[in-house]
Amino acid sequence: MALVELLMPKMGESIMEATVLTWLKSEGDTIEQDESVLEVATDKVDTEVPSTHAGVLKEILAKDGEVVEVGKPIAIIATDGDEGDAPAAPKEEPKAAPAKETKAEPVAATAGSNGSNGSVSYQNSDRFYSPLVKNIAKKEGIALAELETVPGSGKEGRVTKHDILNYLETRGSQPAAAPAQTSSPAPTSHPAAAPKSAPLVPASISAEDEIIEMDRMRKMIAERMVDSKRISPHVTSFVEADVTNIVFWRNRNKNEFKKREGGNLTFTPIFIEAVVKAIKDYPMINIQVDGDRIIKKKDINIGMAVALPSGNLIVPVIKNADQYNLTGLANKVNDLAIRARDNKLSPDELSGGTFTISNVGSFGNVMGTPIIMQPQVGILALGAIVKKPAVIETPNGDAIAIRHKMFLSHSYDHRVVDGSLGGMVVRRVADYLEKFELNRDL
Repeated sequence: MALVELLMPKMGESIMEATVLTWLKSEGDTIEQDESVLEVATDKVDTEVPSTHAGVLKEILAKDGEVVEVGKPIAIIATDGDEGDAPAAPKEEPKAAPAKETKAEPVAATAGSNGSNGSVSYQNSDRFYSPLVKNIAKKEGIALAELETVPGSGKEGRVTKHDILNYLETRGSQPAAAPAQTSSPAPTSHPAAAPKSAPLVPASISAEDEIIEMDRMRKMIAERMVDSKRISPHVTSFVEADVTNIVFWRNRNKNEFKKREGGNLTFTPIFIEAVVKAIKDYPMINIQVDGDRIIKKKDINIGMAVALPSGNLIVPVIKNADQYNLTGLANKVNDLAIRARDNKLSPDELSGGTFTISNVGSFGNVMGTPIIMQPQVGILALGAIVKKPAVIETPNGDAIAIRHKMFLSHSYDHRVVDGSLGGMVVRRVADYLEKFELNRDL
């Protein structure tokens, strides 16, 4: 019998770690190759991890709630055959503090204390704390002495992510104990800790109110939206576009497309095509900010916001969108939207976007002011298509006719995108939509 390590797999070019959500198999269970054995969460998506070998799950190395770096062992599998070359990892290995946590300790130094000095360290405890729990504690300024009092619901009384988040709720907005004065020089304040000094206004709760706990995705969305507004000064430009030709063309071709391709022909791929053309005309909207540097992206990767059954939004990305024709874009949009709603997207399909669109018209909204997906600098909201009376030019002079119109709302990062560029981009998108060829082949 050979012992083989199951490693945390690579799940995308920008993903370096993942959090273990739950194990689908228990120690001693027989597992098949490619059978899902656990669920993990990255900062982009939840996904299942399949086994790389068939055998018996001999030992689980990464418990629920632990953050594990890509390439690190998470379990030991006993397989048939000779003794393997991959030895089992020591069971108590997680007690060693990761190097990255040592780097993070000074950030929490002014927020809490473990006794004799102003740094926060959890290495002297006999109690096991997962990297995720320690990171949360350091971020919130919880000293070792205080962390030791948090009741744990995990195995052997371990503190889980749920335990420490519940503790923070009951802990309230009261500031952590001030660090003891030491002879070593230390700053009297720290930028990262400053917001903690301003307590949040508590919600007013009555007996008839319902308290709903945010799920993990909603917490992530909330954090990203706040970060984006803090990072980027948002400006939004609006343009109304006449999309009558597009409406007529789609109505004429949607049945043929359904019969030929097996999916629905929506307006989204047409809008994406127009956005891609505008980005090619104005490539400085296809950029990202890295400190004082502007990164001009070569690839045009369009993110599209998809509403999930839970009400949350997820943004899959069409990589190299300029390489698809309209039929290819339509099929790609349908594929990503369906798999997004079924939670079957890979983390790589949610990363690498350079510009995003959000169809607020699907909710009956005529316009919106979307929030930028960092580190992008632009996002376009597509409003509902509405019939309106409009003045049109004819060979016999101006006339009033019923036209299909929609608003385009372009939010952009005013640090690097001026009003002229932001306004011209959305105007150019509208121009391409209005010039859509009515007799175009599918």
